[in-house]
Amino acid sequence: MLSVRVTASHDVAELLRARLAEEPTVADLTVVPGVAMDGRGDVLLFELARENANNIMRELRHAGVPGEGSVVVTEPVTVLSDAAVEAERAAAGHPADGVLWAELADKSREDARPSVTFFMFLLLATLIAGIGRLLDQPILIIGAMVVGPEFAPIAAICYAIVRRKRGIAGTALVTLVGGFALCAAVAWAVWAAAYAAGVFTFDDATTGPLTEFIVSPDGWSFVIAVLAGIAGVLSLTSAKSSALVGVFISITTVPAVGTIGLTLAVGAWDEALSAGVQLVLNIAGLLVAGVATLFVQLQFGRWLGRRNARSPRRRTVRRRGSV
Repeated sequence: MLSVRVTASHDVAELLRARLAEEPTVADLTVVPGVAMDGRGDVLLFELARENANNIMRELRHAGVPGEGSVVVTEPVTVLSDAAVEAERAAAGHPADGVLWAELADKSREDARPSVTFFMFLLLATLIAGIGRLLDQPILIIGAMVVGPEFAPIAAICYAIVRRKRGIAGTALVTLVGGFALCAAVAWAVWAAAYAAGVFTFDDATTGPLTEFIVSPDGWSFVIAVLAGIAGVLSLTSAKSSALVGVFISITTVPAVGTIGLTLAVGAWDEALSAGVQLVLNIAGLLVAGVATLFVQLQFGRWLGRRNARSPRRRTVRRRGSV
């Protein structure tokens, strides 16, 4: 279930109240009059079955709520309510399959924009990956994968392609490519200084059987990235964040960037090129999988929305919990 708070003018709130009171997938509808917009607006509070959230969000937009008021959606940890249970039963589908596109749009806009925090995490992950390759320590490579935040703009690009949001796609692409380029350049400078100081040798930077996969791209690199991309998008759209950690550990993006910086510093051009190919293969796999997964979810969501709109249970379910 989702908890929704709507702020709107009194006239719009009254229209929404009448509409939501008849909606079987809405429970515990409460209207607090005259507490918003300097006394000219009302606040509506209700619980909503996630499977039908897109239909309700569409109605709120058509009513003009975002223009004059606001819609705030949260996901509570627990809802103890018989009315909420009935609302959930009235919705077709399973809550885990319900993608809230308004939430995904908001997150994509945020993740697409560059930030100091994003670059700092990416730089730290890049340097950790370089050390992992230098010391031939897979555990450090895994640590760099987990720290790296690059999947966020990749997911934003996938969303933008599916929903045809050019502004988001362009911003996210600049954030992703710019972040990789900047971090690789910084790592190059750091490792070049350390190499000149004699901290490590050419062989140290280019030898390591345990982390050799970073500079050995092949067809499996693309396949793994595709599978990870599917899992990553599913984890984002279903709010299963625990699965996202496994996605981070599966993709060789940050390790490739870290290795590029390290190998460029010692003049190992062939390995730098191989790491670059690894990076491109992984990004391509993630984008292909992400776009395909979101497209399938979009079509399934539209079908589910139509099913909820014409479900016979909308006319037979017993309404409770509305004020």
